[in-house]
Amino acid sequence: MTEYTRRQVLRTAGAAAGTAVVAGTLTDPLAAAAAAAAGPEPLGSDTNPLKLWYTQPATEWLQALAVGNGRLGAMVYGGIATEQLQLNEDSIWAGGPHQYDDPAGREALPEIRRLIAEEDYLAAQMLADEKFMGRPTEQMQYQPIGDLMLAFPGITEAGVTSYRRELDLTTATTSVNYVADGVRYTREVFVSHPDQVLVMRLTADKAGALSFDATFTTPQAATVDRYDDRTLTLNGISGDAEGLKGSVKFCALARAFAEGGTTKVADGKLTVAGANAVTLVLSIGSSYRNYLDVSADQVAKATTHLPAERPAYGRLRQTHIEDYRRLFGRLDIDLGTSDSIALPTDQRVVAFRNGGDPQLAALYYQFGRYLLISSSRSPGQPANLQGIWSYKMLPEWQSKFTLNINAEMNYWPAGPANLAECWDPMFQMIAELAESGARTAQVMYDAPGWVAHHNTDGWRGTAPVDFAFYGVWPTGGAWLSLLFWERFEYTGDLAMLQKYYPVLRGSVEFFLDQLQTDAKTGYLVTSPSHSPELKHHDYDNEGVSICAGPTMDSEILHDLFKVFGQAAALLGKDSAMAAQVAEARSRLAPIQIGYLGQIQEWLIDWDEAALETSRHVSHLWALFPSDQITPRRTPELADAARKSLELRGPAVTAGWSLAWKLNMRARLLEPDNAYKHLTQLLAPGRTAPNLFDLHPPFQIDGNFGGVSGITEMIMQSHSGEVALLPCVPAAFPTGKIRGLRARGGFDLDLTWSDGKLTRARIRSLLGNRLKLRTGLHVDVKSSAGPVAFARPEDGVVEFRTRPGVDYYIEPRP
Repeated sequence: MTEYTRRQVLRTAGAAAGTAVVAGTLTDPLAAAAAAAAGPEPLGSDTNPLKLWYTQPATEWLQALAVGNGRLGAMVYGGIATEQLQLNEDSIWAGGPHQYDDPAGREALPEIRRLIAEEDYLAAQMLADEKFMGRPTEQMQYQPIGDLMLAFPGITEAGVTSYRRELDLTTATTSVNYVADGVRYTREVFVSHPDQVLVMRLTADKAGALSFDATFTTPQAATVDRYDDRTLTLNGISGDAEGLKGSVKFCALARAFAEGGTTKVADGKLTVAGANAVTLVLSIGSSYRNYLDVSADQVAKATTHLPAERPAYGRLRQTHIEDYRRLFGRLDIDLGTSDSIALPTDQRVVAFRNGGDPQLAALYYQFGRYLLISSSRSPGQPANLQGIWSYKMLPEWQSKFTLNINAEMNYWPAGPANLAECWDPMFQMIAELAESGARTAQVMYDAPGWVAHHNTDGWRGTAPVDFAFYGVWPTGGAWLSLLFWERFEYTGDLAMLQKYYPVLRGSVEFFLDQLQTDAKTGYLVTSPSHSPELKHHDYDNEGVSICAGPTMDSEILHDLFKVFGQAAALLGKDSAMAAQVAEARSRLAPIQIGYLGQIQEWLIDWDEAALETSRHVSHLWALFPSDQITPRRTPELADAARKSLELRGPAVTAGWSLAWKLNMRARLLEPDNAYKHLTQLLAPGRTAPNLFDLHPPFQIDGNFGGVSGITEMIMQSHSGEVALLPCVPAAFPTGKIRGLRARGGFDLDLTWSDGKLTRARIRSLLGNRLKLRTGLHVDVKSSAGPVAFARPEDGVVEFRTRPGVDYYIEPRP
């Protein structure tokens, strides 16, 4: 984690300092800059095609292709006789505004803590189940809108030729085309962020050949009606759950703009007959204003975005693409190619573990970036367990925001993959959780500040839920609060840090008040808590997780307290509180090595528990996403982390777990093991035909964790330095990437051959000092004149940078 001072943030330039200073310059800066900027092939090149494509329609949800604009989402099946668009809007949650906090928890808390201190863990967990859970004990589920179904009369699959459906990641557009009875039919679908509508364009290469019936279907309580003579409407309300009435009203409007032919709406259908082309526009509005208010006019919201007159399709499409590429086009990645690009995507997934298809890894990387852009933009909710795409009324784990790993993993690519804006919906939710969590802190803990446990939903529940075994974990809000500093490290956005500083401060305030002193060690510990979803004992055949001071909590609080001190100093705030926090940080339990040589998961080194296999590796949080454990700075702890991964068991139990371990192996500088986890992740059973990650079932966190893991192979920025190609596997011997973002505010382009750096361009955005690790003897040049740099160790250079200046790194012969 990079150290920042107020002076570093405010300064814009400075001379290089230190010993062993050497200098380099460019004889022709403009020519060198142009050469360095040449970079990878353009987006969607022949050697690096950024398309998912198939030769058959989707027959199930995990074959359909996802489109979205952050708020609206659809799964496009690409059928022949029929087309199905499964629809989502990100505010459709079961139930309604609700506070989950139970005042009985405050009375029970001292007794729970006493029982834990006396090591009567089963009794403590039973009491927590009875008295220290939210009410109801289950939170609400994310739910679908329904489906838009199109039927094409007279067209059957028999005799259809030249079928192809695809998702073009360079335009965020799905398409399907085929020939039936001598007529070529084409459909395109995208969801526009600027216009906040879904657009489908239907064409045929024969005049008057386009006819269809469109209707809505839904599992929700809803009606399908005529809105006007070219618009069909679906009006409904979200479902009941756990005794709470559904309260989110929604309105979906599908309007057809036909070129030629006739259009009518009757008997629950929108019918177009004999058209030459049709632009079908879908708008959805809901009554959800925020987690406390569902009084918005859903019909007015839907009609606001629905065009009254026929829009120019080309304009709609171009506006969508320009907006999308403003984010997606920042980064290109090329890991090499092979003949496998000639195969449909589903066949490539089956064959990936056999090797020889590095381009699929690049496609998977860019698909993950596409998903983040498509599921997390303002206005809207953050990406949930399934992003925004879910077809079930009761999806697995309610498709909520799981705060003990999954919600945070969704945002691991936001910084390094150059998508900082995608943090915005998550930050809005964290601010709302701070409001809700302040009530939980007061009602259940009698504490200041705010707290959130292991799950939240559209109603921003922050109390413990599910069962005490899973839910009594108070550190979810602390982990979330660290995201503000993470964004600052990548962007230097001081205004953002100022805005969310009170949220960060509130989390710290809660733990300062609630940490307990362990009688045996004197350490400050959380109690009650647990190491997420892992038992440390069985008592009377009952798995028990509840404890005091699990390692993950101490690791998170070490970083939370450190970050608070840095933020307070930068902003000139709370010096007295910062001193108190620093003292408390010094009393947190250190990371310990257990009797088997592993990272100890609990304050106590429980023998049998250390051998427990699980998809969770929470005690290794200090290795990733934190940097408290690194092979160079803490080699003994790094070895213990390796031992923990070995003891935890085979790494194929869940897609998201594989992704986390992939990142950990990259941080441990193990290219073979990191790539092994990538092949396990990007394989049938963990990756669906449409490239969705599978737990199973579908969980989007594995997609985002996979993007992060590939980034960590190519570039790492932590512990005050940037490392180029720290863990690149033999499977990617040659490659290039443009547009990575490193902590400290650096944009990077680099190329490599035979696994070694051949050239890098680094643009300094903030003027911070750069310590760069390449493993090679390199020269540093710039477009702004000579560069004085130090070589503090072999394979490392260090120098001051100036904002807006490009620096060129070239290996010496």
